[in-house]
Amino acid sequence: MFKRIKEDVDMVLEFDPAAKSRAEVFFTYSGLHAVWSHLLAHKLYKNNFTIAARMISQVSRFFTGIEIHPGAQIGRRLFIDHGMGTVIGETCRIGNNVMIYQGVTLGGTGKKETKRHPDLEDNVLVAAGSKILGNIVIGENTKIGANSVVLNDVPRDATVVGIPGRIVKRQGEKVKDTHDLNHTDLPDPILDMILGLEEEIKDFRNEVRNEVKDGSHI
Repeated sequence: MFKRIKEDVDMVLEFDPAAKSRAEVFFTYSGLHAVWSHLLAHKLYKNNFTIAARMISQVSRFFTGIEIHPGAQIGRRLFIDHGMGTVIGETCRIGNNVMIYQGVTLGGTGKKETKRHPDLEDNVLVAAGSKILGNIVIGENTKIGANSVVLNDVPRDATVVGIPGRIVKRQGEKVKDTHDLNHTDLPDPILDMILGLEEEIKDFRNEVRNEVKDGSHI
């Protein structure tokens, strides 16, 4: 346990420039407190002390603003930075060296008592406000952009952004077709609005040019 705590503290000092000392990290980083509480809750959960496990989870949520279901499986060096509003579901599996920012949801779809939450493999980064939903796998070394919504598997070494999530980079190279995740049932209202405004601006410019040519503006 002490080895795990030291490992987590050192990890924060390595990745967060705002962290100034081990004491500061140990006493003030709520993401670490949530992870450490979860280790105890998960152990109780595996031994069928589910009520005690959920009580620890809820107390941790009250103090940290981070909700991790006791059934979730997390690897080593999980860094939940800031963390307020982060939710990690029961059947989630998270690998090693994963970084999650505030407002992230690793949520489920459906009510079946089976695997219904996502898996995050090693070295994944999930930026603030992102939603990763369902029994899907986010591959190693993948980055999920802020406020993205991801519903399908993502291959390793990819960068995903947007609503719906689109792969824009794979293995460091830009992807020409950004509709890799094929979320055909999810519209992108923001993109549609921007495209509509662009068309209106083009039409307005053409009308102005025509009026100038015809002298009708005089």
